[in-house]
This record gives sequence, structure tokens and C-alpha cells, in this order.
Amino acid sequence: MNVFIDTIMLVLIVSNLLLLGFSQLRSCIRTVAFQGVALGMLPLLAHEDGVTVWAILLSVVTIGLKGVAFPRLLNRALQEADVRREVEPYVGYTASILAGFISLAVSAWLCSRLPAFGGGLSSLTAPVSFFMVLVGLFIIVSRKKAISQILGYLVMENGMYVFGVVMLREMPLLVDLGVLLDAFAAVFVMGVAVYHINREFDHMDVDQLDMLKG
Repeated sequence: MNVFIDTIMLVLIVSNLLLLGFSQLRSCIRTVAFQGVALGMLPLLAHEDGVTVWAILLSVVTIGLKGVAFPRLLNRALQEADVRREVEPYVGYTASILAGFISLAVSAWLCSRLPAFGGGLSSLTAPVSFFMVLVGLFIIVSRKKAISQILGYLVMENGMYVFGVVMLREMPLLVDLGVLLDAFAAVFVMGVAVYHINREFDHMDVDQLDMLKG
């Protein structure tokens, strides 16, 4: 099982680095959707007692929300706003990828210094979860489009999901489902907000909302 989990962790690392380098918002949404499908496999692999009904249920809900529902909602918002690219981010794409590699190195170093994060079914789990949280935060602060910031939030939540499912396998199913439903509610509210921002101001650049001050 460790080999399969390690493979998923490597896939998550590569997908996050690609996400930092993409300017096409639709490609970013597809990447996050792919992450959702990969994350849906983790509950089936993380249980040492074998595949259980609870693991199957969590896997189905995860893929349904992260791999299908969230991307559809964001694609609909993207279509309504008629926006295709993140044109002028605060941080360029080459610098963003470099920041991603630095975040990965920092996450690996930090987890190696904390023995509590050395266990689990895979030694990559803790570094990857920290890495995804850092990448999500970076996307939120370095991108101008509201949809890009929603994607950053989803990447952060994906990182916490990885840590919870693999590192804390005894976490009750209801807690995992509660986290997923919280994420669904947040993305739904953000999607509605994006729609109203675009309708009122004819753009999704959150930096221009500063003009509303005063």
C-alpha cells in the first residue's frame, strides 16, 4: 500500500507545481479536479484493515465533491464571467514555480525536524500536506482573480485532507465528511460571490475592489 500512497503523493506534488505555472484558469480547474480524484483514492489505501464500507463512502463523497461538483461550479462561474486567464498575477509564473520548490524543501525540512510527523503509512504524507497548504496560501496572496483564490483555498483544504486521512487514520468518518461539507459550503458561497462581483463590476480582479474603500 505504501507504494500506491507514495505514487499519489508524487502526483500531488507535480500537480501543484503545474498549478503554479498555469495561466489558463480552465487548466487550473482541471488540475484541482484531478487532485480531487487522486485524493479520493486515499481512503481506500490508508486503512490497514482493508477496504471498508466507510472508506468507500468517503472515497465516493471526496471524488464527487472535489473531482466533479467543485470543478463544475467553478467552470460555470468562469463561463459566466467570460474570463480565461490570470493575466497579471502579483508574482510571475516562473517565480511562482520557484516558490513552489522552496515550499516543498521547507516542508520536507520542517517535517524531518518534527518526529511526530515521521510516522504514518508514507513518509511523504506530512511534507506533501504541508507543501499543499503553503501552495494554497501562496496562490491566494499572489493571484488577482477571485477564481484563482478559490482554487488556492481548495488546494489548502486538500493538504489538510491528506494529513487527516493518511496520518490520522482513526479520525471518525463524520469528521471527514464534515470537513468536505464545509469546503463545499465555502466554495458555493465563493462561487456566488464571484458571480455577483463580476455582475456588478464587470471583472473578477479583487485588487480593484480597493476602490470601494472610503
